[in-house]
Amino acid sequence: MSSYSRLVRFLPRSSSTPLIGEPVNAEQDVGLASYAGETIEVDVFSGSSILNPGEKTGKKEVVERLLSPLAQNEVGTIRCIGLNYVNHAKEVNMALPEVPTVFYKPATSLADPFPAPTVIPKAVVKDNAADYESELALVIGKEAKNVSEEEALDYLLGFTVANDVSSRAAQFAQSQWNYSKSFDGACPVGPAFVHKSQVKNIDELLIRGTLNGRTVQESKMDDLIFSVPKIISFLSQGTTLPAGTLIITGTPAGVGWSAQPRTLLKHGDEFRVYLSHGVGTLINKIEEEK
Repeated sequence: MSSYSRLVRFLPRSSSTPLIGEPVNAEQDVGLASYAGETIEVDVFSGSSILNPGEKTGKKEVVERLLSPLAQNEVGTIRCIGLNYVNHAKEVNMALPEVPTVFYKPATSLADPFPAPTVIPKAVVKDNAADYESELALVIGKEAKNVSEEEALDYLLGFTVANDVSSRAAQFAQSQWNYSKSFDGACPVGPAFVHKSQVKNIDELLIRGTLNGRTVQESKMDDLIFSVPKIISFLSQGTTLPAGTLIITGTPAGVGWSAQPRTLLKHGDEFRVYLSHGVGTLINKIEEEK
């Protein structure tokens, strides 16, 4: 059994050193609380990473700022699955893939939750094609290679949520998607990390994306084309997935590029991604690079 249900990585009010801990209030959506300026009290753990959190120290701290559950130096390359929801494939008029579509995002695309801004770079601003993608994110807990679907969940540590910020103009101008999805800060993650023991049925996880207060995406994981065990197994064939590997698993129907009329990210917009079972709400304030 895990020694925790969910963890946050954060800067405390008392110092500038990142800490790991478990929110005292199990019902608190720490993303919404941070946005509202509410107090988030945390039981501090002895470790410095969600990969090795240690044990409760008996000390409590108050969050000054939430950080991504993993640091850039922990994730290596972010593995990404495209076109992985049945209803999303339908909305973009594409056949269901027979094998997972894989692309990569660099560690430099990893970003913190609010108040860290999501900056659309000048190269993307001019195209008027910046889009959101609400995504379930998986964290690998131990080195995985050539694992079967049956044993894949043994290598899963738990869940968080991400926004796969994308430039559609660049994406559809190329056969490879990396460039269009890899700019600095294009993968905000958080606000909390939930241990896999807290999710008895992955299909019941609910993800929701809202743009400026309007729900634009909502789905449970039973709409996935490739399941979580299938994704982990597939990515591990012939390729080592180190502990800390972050896998984002595709986005449900409702992306802005496919909407009528198109609904793309602009300066001043606010995009929120909610994931159930304690992960909470990832909030991204959009800024355009001048």
